[in-house]
Amino acid sequence: MSVVLKMMCVLLCAVFVSAEVMPMTDFDLEKVGGKWYLVGFATNAKWFATRKASMKMGTSMLTPTMDGDLDLNSASLKDDGSCWRMNFLAKKTETPGHFVFYSQRWGNDNDMRVVETKYDEYAIIHTIKTKGGVSDVLNKLYSRTATIAEDLVEKFRKFSLDTGILEENIVMLPPNGECSLA
Repeated sequence: MSVVLKMMCVLLCAVFVSAEVMPMTDFDLEKVGGKWYLVGFATNAKWFATRKASMKMGTSMLTPTMDGDLDLNSASLKDDGSCWRMNFLAKKTETPGHFVFYSQRWGNDNDMRVVETKYDEYAIIHTIKTKGGVSDVLNKLYSRTATIAEDLVEKFRKFSLDTGILEENIVMLPPNGECSLA
């Protein structure tokens, strides 16, 4: 019983903490555009425990649209040599760096915030995914290169812990071959 109660408290805290996570000030949509490597991943979502060991680095192309939205095109090379792909159009909100989208693939609503970025180096993106009244926090660390500095790993780890993610659910993804983003 105490384990279940502890997990409920962690999840509840994560939702409350995440509600306070704001996008960075002075967000520049054009500068975030381009190719990124997904190098870090953190979530307390149930599905993650069984999949985290097999997850590998992927690539994403972020493309600003004329309307101020953000087209997210991601790909990851699977073990069998095929490519896993995902594409979303994240719609802008009144707050720069804050986007929303619905995933038909996963059947969830996504509230995405660009929390911090050095546009030519890295970006930390925080997303609250909601399906059937249940919300999960998902933090992603993107890098312009496939290698990252240890201080950035620590920054991502600390941010993830601060948003309620358990230590064992924060992973740095191993390098992987690339799929085309076309």
